[in-house]
Amino acid sequence: MERRPYFLLGDLAACALTGALAALAAAAVVGSGWNMLLGMLVGMVLGMALALVLGFAVFFALFGAMEVMIPSMLTGMVAGMAAGMMPPATLSGAAAAGAAIGVIVLVLTYLANVWIQPQGAHEARGDE
Repeated sequence: MERRPYFLLGDLAACALTGALAALAAAAVVGSGWNMLLGMLVGMVLGMALALVLGFAVFFALFGAMEVMIPSMLTGMVAGMAAGMMPPATLSGAAAAGAAIGVIVLVLTYLANVWIQPQGAHEARGDE
C-alpha cells in the first residue's frame, strides 16, 4: 500500500466520506421497525453500491483504484450494515458513526497489510 502523505490522506478522505454517506443512506432507507437481518442486508448492499459509485466518480482517478477500492468498499459494507442493523437516532449521528467506521476500517486494512506481507518485502521494494 502507498505510504506517501497524499495517498494516505486520500485513503482517509475516501473511507470517512464513504462511511458517512453509506451510514446516511442506510439510516434513511431502513426504518427502526425493520427486521435486523433485513436491515443489515439492505444497508450492506446500499453501502457497497455507494462505495463503488464514489470510487469510480471521484477516488479511483485521484488515488489509484486498487489502493482505494479495498478499504472503501469494506467501509461502505460495514457502515451500511451497522446503520441498517441498528439505525441511529439522528442522521448526523449516522454520519459520524459511518465516518468513524471508515477510519477504523482503514487502520485495520493497513494493519492487515503489514501482517500479511512477508517480512522484508517493503525493504525489497524500496518503500522504506
